[in-house]
Formats: sequence, structure tokens, C-alpha cells
Amino acid sequence: MDHIILPALVIGIATGLRSLTGPAAVSWAACLGGLDLHGSPLAFMGSRVAVAIFSLLALAEYVVDKLPQTPSRTRLRSLITRLVLGALCGASLSGSASGSLFGGAVLGIVGALIGTFGGYEIRRRLVRSLKVKDGFIAVPEDLIAIGLAFLAVAQR
Repeated sequence: MDHIILPALVIGIATGLRSLTGPAAVSWAACLGGLDLHGSPLAFMGSRVAVAIFSLLALAEYVVDKLPQTPSRTRLRSLITRLVLGALCGASLSGSASGSLFGGAVLGIVGALIGTFGGYEIRRRLVRSLKVKDGFIAVPEDLIAIGLAFLAVAQR
């Protein structure tokens, strides 16, 4: 179980920053054989359909996140989405390592909470202190989310 704690937590953080980055990274890793989800309830994550859906939605999220009318990630609907997807990703990483799906899901949720609220607060403070438009901080945040997601699936 110890070897999946950090990856499940990190994929949750990435998912808290960008809700669909974690699922896209997990589905790519499973589809390419880096995560063995065969025979698990999460095997669908390795399908080409999952890869296509999560990848397209992640790309759309990178654009939509920069729009001024986009609701805050801390609003209930956005938060619930991030928690559910964090759980899915954490469970996928844990399950592929023959760990507890439940334990991985909990770690993914904790990570998603950290990413959601920590990312929100850091972004808000950077925009204010640097006196820049939100988009100047949002793009590096995208890259951090992508990097964390790939780090998590690579560590697994």
C-alpha cells in the first residue's frame, strides 16, 4: 500500500487543479499498458473511448478555465466533480498496483481537496500580488497540473 500513497495523492492534486487532467493521464497510461486495470471495475479507463473523451474534455477545460464567466472551482458542483474524479483516478492508480480501490479513492479525494482549495488560493494570491490578469497564472497552473498527473502515473 505504501507505494501507491504518493501517486494516488498526487493524481488527486492534479485533478483538483484541473478536473479532467488526472482522468486523461490515467486513461492514457492504462490504454498504453502502463497501468494494468484488466479485470478490475475500472478497466474502462484504459479504453480508447475513455482516452478520447477525457482528452478532449481536458483540452476544452484548459480553454474554458480562462474565460471570465467560468465558475470557481470551489463551487459545489465543480468541487463534487473534482472529488469524484479524484477518487476515480486515485482508485485506478491503487487498483493497478493491487492496492485497495477504496484506499486509493480516499487518497484521490484528499489530493483533490488540496488541489482545489490550495490551487485556488495560490492562484488568487499570485494574481493579486503580481498585479497580472488571471490568465497569466492560469497557464502555468495548467502545466503544473499536467506535470503532476504524468508524475503520478509514472511513479505508479
